[in-house]
Amino acid sequence: MTEPRVRPDPAFALLGLYETALPEVYGYLLSRCGDRTLAEELTSETFLGAVAACRKEYAPPVSTGWLIGVARHKLADHWRRKEREERGLRLVHDSEPEVEDPWDEQLDALRARQVLDSLGPHHRAALTLRYVDGLGVPEVAGHLGRSVHATEALLVRARAAFRRAYEEKEGRDA
Repeated sequence: MTEPRVRPDPAFALLGLYETALPEVYGYLLSRCGDRTLAEELTSETFLGAVAACRKEYAPPVSTGWLIGVARHKLADHWRRKEREERGLRLVHDSEPEVEDPWDEQLDALRARQVLDSLGPHHRAALTLRYVDGLGVPEVAGHLGRSVHATEALLVRARAAFRRAYEEKEGRDA
């Protein structure tokens, strides 16, 4: 009678990738949220979530790209939670649609980062996923748990809010 073989833990593949993937995942998150503590927390959540995911029966192969995808989901989840909290605190919401117009001016990268950080989490999430990560509107909608139509409207409002804040900051810095 042969003894049953013990299946190796699939998380060992993740352990082998940890040292090279950690700076990539952390850098990805830090560049998008701008907060070291939050980036560290989300990096930790990413690796914990990856351990659980890679132990599932039909888990995808573990790679740095896959971990970045997990990190993207963790960041989107964070922004959704934060937006729900802020929405619960707001008494009045912005419901008037803004008209989109082209903006051909050159953006100052530092000012744009500061303005992006000053926006609400729902606007920041939508703009980051769409324009920094380069995702299409349907993908952004999927990450944010919204319909495509609602996401398009959110992006219109987010661009308008960004532009207003950018121009206000430009006026103060001048």
